[in-house]
Amino acid sequence: MKDAFVRNPPFPKNYADEFLVLDHGKGSWVWDREGKRYLDFSSGIAVTALGHGRRDLARIAARQMKKLTHVSNLFTTEPALELANRLVTTGDRLGGRGFSAVHLGNSGTEANEAAIKYARVYALRTKGEGHHKLLSFTGAFHGRTLGSLSLTPTEKYQKPYHPLLPGVETAPYNDLAALDRLNEGYAAVFLEPLQGEGGLDRISPAFAAKLQDLCHRYDILIVADEIQCGMGRTGTFFASEQLGLSPDIVTLAKPLAGGLPLSATLIPAKVNSIVHVGDHGTTFGGGPVTSAVANRMLDVILNEKFLKSVQDKGKLFGDLLEGIRARTPLVREVKGMGLLRGLALNLNSGDNSTLSRVIDAAQRHGLLILRAGTNVLRLAPPLTVSPSELKHGTELLSVVLSTLGSVP
Repeated sequence: MKDAFVRNPPFPKNYADEFLVLDHGKGSWVWDREGKRYLDFSSGIAVTALGHGRRDLARIAARQMKKLTHVSNLFTTEPALELANRLVTTGDRLGGRGFSAVHLGNSGTEANEAAIKYARVYALRTKGEGHHKLLSFTGAFHGRTLGSLSLTPTEKYQKPYHPLLPGVETAPYNDLAALDRLNEGYAAVFLEPLQGEGGLDRISPAFAAKLQDLCHRYDILIVADEIQCGMGRTGTFFASEQLGLSPDIVTLAKPLAGGLPLSATLIPAKVNSIVHVGDHGTTFGGGPVTSAVANRMLDVILNEKFLKSVQDKGKLFGDLLEGIRARTPLVREVKGMGLLRGLALNLNSGDNSTLSRVIDAAQRHGLLILRAGTNVLRLAPPLTVSPSELKHGTELLSVVLSTLGSVP
C-alpha cells in the first residue's frame, strides 16, 4: 500500500533508503503525496529562497522555453547577458573590489571548481610554477566533485576518494595564528563567511582583517563561497558585506535560479585579464531558461525593501530561537545570521542519534529542518516566510525539543 514514503527506490546507495515523497508546494509550505502539509524550514537546503509554487518564475521559465531553451557556450542569449551584467555590478557592495566577469555554471560545486581553476591559472601566469597551494578551513563544505571535495575536510566525505587534489591544506576556522602559514606559494584561500554544514559559525572581524592583509601582501586570491549564505539570506546580498570581508572571487548557486540549476563564479579584472580562450567552459551553464528565471530572482532580492524585510525577519527569528534556548536545557546556543540559523544542542560526545531524532520528530509534527555537523540543527526558511510562520515554526520546534529533552 502506498504511503507518504518510498523505501529502497532505484537511487544509488550513497543516498538514504527511505524518502518522504513531496508532491507540491506553495510559499513556505509543502505537501506530501498523501496530502500532509509541512512548514518548510529547509528550503531545499537554502535553495527555494522565494518559496514554492512561484507563478512569476513558472511563467518566465515557460515563456523562455517556448522561445529558446538551449544554445551551448558557443553562443549567448539576452537573458544570460543581462544576468552577467547584473551580477558583475554586485561587486560594488563589497568595498570596492569589483568584478569584471562571471562564469555561469550549473551547481555550487561547479562554481567552486571554476574558482579553483581561475585561482591556479592566475597564480601560474603571474607568479610562475610552484605557487598553486590552496587553503580551506575546518568545518568547510565546498562541494563533492574532486577539486571542491579536496577543500571540504570532512573525513567521511574524503576518505573513499584518495588521492585528492594535491596542494590543498586545511587550517582551523577563525584561528588567527593559523594564517601565519600564508606566503606567495599559495594561489587562493577558500572560505564560507558563514559556514553551512560546518555548524553556522561566522568569520570574526579580526580574522577577516588579518586574512585580507596577508592575501594582499602575497597576491593570494580570497574566494568567498556564498553558495548557501549569499543572495540575501543574511539580510544583505552577500554575507561578506556584514562581516568585513572583501573577496576577490565570489561563488553563488543554490537560490540563484529559484530552484533551477544555475551557479555563478564572479571574478575580478586582474584574473579575467590573464584567462585564455578554452581555459574553462561548460555546455549547460547560463542557459536562457535558468538565466531568465535568475533575472527575476535578482529583481526581487536586490530590492532594498526586500532585504530590509529579511533583516527584520532575521532579527525576529533570532529572538524566537533565543527564547527556545532560554527555556530548553537541550539547546546550548543560537548560531547563524538572518534567515540562516542554527541551534547547537547539548549532546554527549559520540551521541550520533539525538540530532536525527529531533529532525524526524519535527517532520512528524509538520516541520522540515536540517542538520549542520554533529550537534547543530540548521534552519533555512524561505526569505519570503511571514512573521507568523516563523512563530509557528519555532513553536513546533520548541514542542519537539522540550519533549525529547525530557527523555533520557
